Amino acid sequence: MSASCTILHVDMDAFYAAIEQRDRPELRGKPVVVGAPPDRRGVVATASYEARKFGVHSAMPSRTAGKLCPQAAFVLPRMERYEEVSRHVMTILEEFTPIIEPVSIDEAFLDVRGVLGTWHDPVRLARELKRRIQQKLSLTASVGVAPNKFLAKLASDLQKPDGLSVVPSDPREILAFLAPLPVRKIWGVGKVSEAQLKAAGITTVGQLQALSEAELATRFGDAFAHHLWTLARGLDDRPVETHWEEKSISNETTFDEDSPDPDVWRQTLIELAEHVSRRLREAGKAARTVDIKVRFSDFTTLSRQTSFPEPTDTDRDILGAALGLFEKMKVKRPVRLLGVGVSHLARAGGAVRTAQPLLFPELEPKSTRRKDRSLDEAVDRLRKKLGPDAVKRGNWKAGGEG
Repeated sequence: MSASCTILHVDMDAFYAAIEQRDRPELRGKPVVVGAPPDRRGVVATASYEARKFGVHSAMPSRTAGKLCPQAAFVLPRMERYEEVSRHVMTILEEFTPIIEPVSIDEAFLDVRGVLGTWHDPVRLARELKRRIQQKLSLTASVGVAPNKFLAKLASDLQKPDGLSVVPSDPREILAFLAPLPVRKIWGVGKVSEAQLKAAGITTVGQLQALSEAELATRFGDAFAHHLWTLARGLDDRPVETHWEEKSISNETTFDEDSPDPDVWRQTLIELAEHVSRRLREAGKAARTVDIKVRFSDFTTLSRQTSFPEPTDTDRDILGAALGLFEKMKVKRPVRLLGVGVSHLARAGGAVRTAQPLLFPELEPKSTRRKDRSLDEAVDRLRKKLGPDAVKRGNWKAGGEG
């Protein structure tokens, strides 16, 4: 094995569903769908491999999943549990190399160049990594070993579940490895671009390799042509980014039936905003911008945002901003979906300002800011211990009273 194959992509197998099957022995070996129940409106977050055999996949409407696999166990997502297990996974990865780029809750890139003096062979390292995840967490991961990130991610998907795929390091062997694969394996090729390529008679990566970048540009434009030409040859010079950070945090909910009730809208926004601000505090971040999303039955979607003078992480600020934005929208018809998000994140620290800047900010009592933060942290602890519904706000208004 060439030492140039030093990038690993670790992808946990059916992560949410696998955790549910591990935590609930009665679900093991059975089709499990994590998402909304099949009699409600919502989508599939993930499905176990037993359910995937029936055609169930993520982002599919739950009602469709229920028709395809009526015997499946539908389980509501437990994001806090999945995030907890994800932290354990990342801790295990850190046992092998400090150069780690988390991509999502269940996958990460590793650069192992600096540790091959110990392991000698990246494939040997990958096998031991998989073994430790299985031993310590009773979960499986698929790993791709390759010269770069694109090839490593592609490889990790080839032999799921519990797979280990190795991409050759010689450029000619890389071309041969990629040639028979369908074009949809190229990162960035979705349903629309796959259909465009198929219309041009291109269905495999090998057919892409046979065309020059100029020929591709005449059909697909310069930017997409360069993307296709480069990845069809397995070229990718992106480094593993160890300082990757979340750029935004959001949460949304789809009602079982379109809701015409303003009280339901308000309470839902409160709960969404609290969830988002709690995630901010857990991440040690504060946000400068709050946005809300409102979707109606015809899928018309409206969004609004506002920014604070300084970043904040308190419930009071984020709740007040979200409710204030919603009130200004003057919604008059039933709502299908509501969402709350924050962006322009910064490290939390120092005093936290209120959402509404004061005329004389120097007169703002520091004790009030500390009280808001202490109250939020106390509620966080209660919910962590007793469950997310242990503490609920009542008639809370946009101005922060009630």
